[in-house]
Amino acid sequence: MKEEFLKFQAQTSPHPLALEISHAKGSYIYSIQGKKHLDFVAGVSACSLGHCHPRIVNAIKDQAERYLHVMVYGEYALSPAVELTKLLAKLLPPSLNKTYLTNSGTEAIEGALKLARRSTGRSEIIASKMAYHGNTMGSLSLMSIEERVAPFRPLIGDVSFINFNVLEDFKAITRNTAAVILETIQGGAGFIIPKNNYLSKLKAHCEEVGALLILDEIQPGFGRTGKLFGFEHFNIIPDILVMGKGMGGGMPIGAFTASEDVMDTLMDNPKLGHITTFGGNPVIAASALATLQEITESDLMAESLQKEILFRELLVHPLIIEVRGMGLMLAIITISEEMATAIILKAQEKGLILFWLLFEKTAIRITPPLTITNQEIKEGCGIIIDILNEIESQS
Repeated sequence: MKEEFLKFQAQTSPHPLALEISHAKGSYIYSIQGKKHLDFVAGVSACSLGHCHPRIVNAIKDQAERYLHVMVYGEYALSPAVELTKLLAKLLPPSLNKTYLTNSGTEAIEGALKLARRSTGRSEIIASKMAYHGNTMGSLSLMSIEERVAPFRPLIGDVSFINFNVLEDFKAITRNTAAVILETIQGGAGFIIPKNNYLSKLKAHCEEVGALLILDEIQPGFGRTGKLFGFEHFNIIPDILVMGKGMGGGMPIGAFTASEDVMDTLMDNPKLGHITTFGGNPVIAASALATLQEITESDLMAESLQKEILFRELLVHPLIIEVRGMGLMLAIITISEEMATAIILKAQEKGLILFWLLFEKTAIRITPPLTITNQEIKEGCGIIIDILNEIESQS
């Protein structure tokens, strides 16, 4: 299968890991060779409840037997999508009460950008340096890493950048600004957390000049940080909330949420201002609804913070500079890019799935399923420490 994978399926890097998958269950992925791998990545934060969670599988099966795709988004009332958006409105602050369902996080970013421009009548978008919001053209336009965007220019115009956590940069946000868009916790940059009330001060400045604040919760959202959404830790409510990844419990979905007044500007002038064929797909929405119900009806969010403590207690070693992040959105910062890569590759050999971050090359991603057990955490961290000890003894 590996040879055919490399021959027929388009690749995203010269050297994919190419693990040949047989099946996955709970916190483990199994190769066709019969080897099991403890998953500390969860499909890059997507498999919130682990692999093949019974509640998700049952919801998918039940909906698949009723109906699949029936009509483009927004024309027919489909119970899973209605119930999902209704539950989100119940769980979110009152000003975030209307949700547009998409196929992915990056598509939700595209919709949020259009919504901000449409509802404010302004065009300028301000993003953060070192941010990652996706790879479609609008999302890519929000990336400051020139080597990644240069081959695809021209991108969308009227986008400028500020530094995350730097208050002095607020002066760039003016009455010409339609929106400021940030990750609540910067992901690809190394799981950078906002400091010194940065987000609440930013929101106040945006309100002063009439700009909207868009928060990208594609990675932190759905319980990963110990609350349903990361912004709840920082005394702030965004004007537009973007979500994805862990929202679907392993199925492809994204969404953006705003107030009814703001969201309804996409309905007219022009009509069909933002459209999608498969957004809100009933099978995907059923999976997302089951995921959201399980996360909010269980103790998984509170347990995420307890599990963070356990990770931090176990991941202590002279070759670990620090452990960044919050809840089960963590990154080990090592002493070099080469060491991070060596640990990730060696861990796969030893039956542990780790992964890189996009921009911070010395980092190792740890974003396991919220359902991971304390024993599994100890097992995986033991493998990491063993590898570090091997590296240290060879130096």
